[in-house]
Amino acid sequence: MSAETKKAKTVTGTVTSSKMDKTISVCIERTVKHPLYGKYIRRSTKVMAHDEVNECNEGDVVIIESSRPLSKNKSWRLQKIVSKAQTV
Repeated sequence: MSAETKKAKTVTGTVTSSKMDKTISVCIERTVKHPLYGKYIRRSTKVMAHDEVNECNEGDVVIIESSRPLSKNKSWRLQKIVSKAQTV
């Protein structure tokens, strides 16, 4: 399998922190079915993503894609901002 045929995995999440330089913290929520009772439960994962131009703020909904490891905790890259947060 060559590098041209590989697709980067993309997920949608909400920015929870943008206080770091060129880094955002993104919360990804998903629903999973309980194995015994069948009820759907919300599960969340928090990942660090690379934001090259510091354009994200807290509350933004973003699409991030997987990439090579950029630091100890960062292996995701910002692809695009879906919607900006409401500022009052």
